[in-house]
Amino acid sequence: MHSWATPIDLSRAKIVMADPRQNTSVKAAGLLKDEIERRTRIVLEIVQKIPDGEEPIILIGTVSELESHPPPAIIAVSAKPEAYGVWVSSKNKVPVICTAGHDRRGTVFAVGRLLRLLEMGRDKLALDDSTAFASAPKYPLRGHQLGFRPKTNAYDAWTLAMWEQYYRDMMVFGMNAIELIPPRSDDASDSPHFPRPPMEMMIGMSKLADEYDLDVWLWYPSMDKDYSDPKTVEFALQEREEVFKKLPRIDSVFVPGGDPGDVRPDILLQLMEKTKVVLNRYHPNAKIWVSPQGFDRPNVSHRRGWLKMFLELLKEKEPAWLDGVVFGPQVETTPAKLRQEVPARYPIRQYPDITHSKSCQYPVPNWDRAFSETEGRECINPRPVFYAKIFKDLEPYSVGFLTYSEGCNDDFNKVLWSCLGWDPNMNVEDISREYSRYFIGAKQGDEFARGLLQLEQDWVGKASTNTTIDQTLLLFQTLEKQATPQEKLNWRFQEGLYRAYYDGYIRARLIYETRLEQEAIEVLKTAAQIGSLAAIGQAQKILDKATTEREAANLRARVFELAEALFQSIRMQLSVPKYQAIHVSRGANLDDIDKPLNHSLNLKNRFDEIRALTAEPERLAGIEELIKQ
Repeated sequence: MHSWATPIDLSRAKIVMADPRQNTSVKAAGLLKDEIERRTRIVLEIVQKIPDGEEPIILIGTVSELESHPPPAIIAVSAKPEAYGVWVSSKNKVPVICTAGHDRRGTVFAVGRLLRLLEMGRDKLALDDSTAFASAPKYPLRGHQLGFRPKTNAYDAWTLAMWEQYYRDMMVFGMNAIELIPPRSDDASDSPHFPRPPMEMMIGMSKLADEYDLDVWLWYPSMDKDYSDPKTVEFALQEREEVFKKLPRIDSVFVPGGDPGDVRPDILLQLMEKTKVVLNRYHPNAKIWVSPQGFDRPNVSHRRGWLKMFLELLKEKEPAWLDGVVFGPQVETTPAKLRQEVPARYPIRQYPDITHSKSCQYPVPNWDRAFSETEGRECINPRPVFYAKIFKDLEPYSVGFLTYSEGCNDDFNKVLWSCLGWDPNMNVEDISREYSRYFIGAKQGDEFARGLLQLEQDWVGKASTNTTIDQTLLLFQTLEKQATPQEKLNWRFQEGLYRAYYDGYIRARLIYETRLEQEAIEVLKTAAQIGSLAAIGQAQKILDKATTEREAANLRARVFELAEALFQSIRMQLSVPKYQAIHVSRGANLDDIDKPLNHSLNLKNRFDEIRALTAEPERLAGIEELIKQ
């Protein structure tokens, strides 16, 4: 609260829809009621007309529907799509909280903004009486890929109720589009976690998005062997038609040129033109987009010249059926050059990889091997400063984005991109704070936000000398001690704890195992005095202490407890044997937590080779050579 403002107690407020017959308003009202109850235990009643009592009113609708409660002169709600305003009015001295969109979708974003502005706590709900806020998005497209498929590290176990909650969470921060993945992609056909068959879930997710007026995109790779064969094209179109006609809503289809797929640009565009005809049969206004991903891919000789061919085809033919071009991973040019080369009639959409930390589009710079080898490619990875810079670098060249995501490990990054897509001038500290206060709570939100920023700093420089890691762990341990039982069940809180404990354990173990290796080498240096086999035996016992006398065993135990908590809360699969993750590289970094962080594996292999030598001089020479390496 501002020092000059008076808080309005909303604990007995009524939620009123200006038009209770309008589905978007109904969804917005439900969103507001449920999220308030979840955070405060306060249950607000939704009514269909403004009551005559003295209770405050939260009024939801479009600006035109709220004309009897116009915004104050200090704000003006833009006529831009999705714009909104939030302000305080009154009726007979009763406070009226106005949440108004320029259009229906803007109404949902107005409610989301109100939720971010409210002071919420246990049995407490209040708002500044000076609240007067209007906003409009900079970019028309702000979305995330939400693929129900086995490859993800959690999504494949989600129910429709969990998806609805995630839609809501992301819409509060400005998401207006989702991207689905068809039942056949580069994944296994089934997952032990699937609560429903893929096609059934896809239909449900499309319907759910439509209820909230979210745009529905479809990521549709072309994976068949030979699209120059008419029979292959016929099969592909029939398969796509089955998907298109079953989905209640499709706004756009995105066909990647590669990853997966290996189709020459001219053949790919012919297939897409035919696909557009089928698509529009069921969704007349749906658009189709393409990316040149994988064209001119290094070390793939038959793709050389494909990017040039693709760009020349667009320039020469400028196909009217094509609606846009996507810049994503494995596009072998810069966004600036792509925008320059692609005809102006085609907008460019970003497809940034925000989910991976190595072997990807935007790897962690100079990532310490200790983290790279253990935490792996799909770890919990809030990267506020880094991704804010990437966003700024990409900003001038596109109409917006749908991010590439393969699970909820990148949850904070989604919110960061959504916020910057709405307002590129929003700073990362404010985004971290709003994220934390909304999802974690006002009491611990500011400190949790500081923790998110510090988690990014954990990965800067050498883990052995980065004392920020210990400070970050201490911060999260303090939050953990102060947390209520309910807060400890919060999966976003659990994710922060998991990363902090994991980072702290890896640093402690790195320092310990480095010291053990040094001690082992010192023993090997005495081989000439005590004998080669005795030296090797003593050195190996020292190296084995990494497992027989673990360092920071309490941190390791807590990481395993948090992994179980995350599986229970959000179905996060952090282990292959424990939680049936599809592969250790797919976020299952619990299985790599004890990977040696020194050269013990190589040393022990050399020990075996030296032991096999029959003569003592040869063994001593082998040890001498080993010490010098």
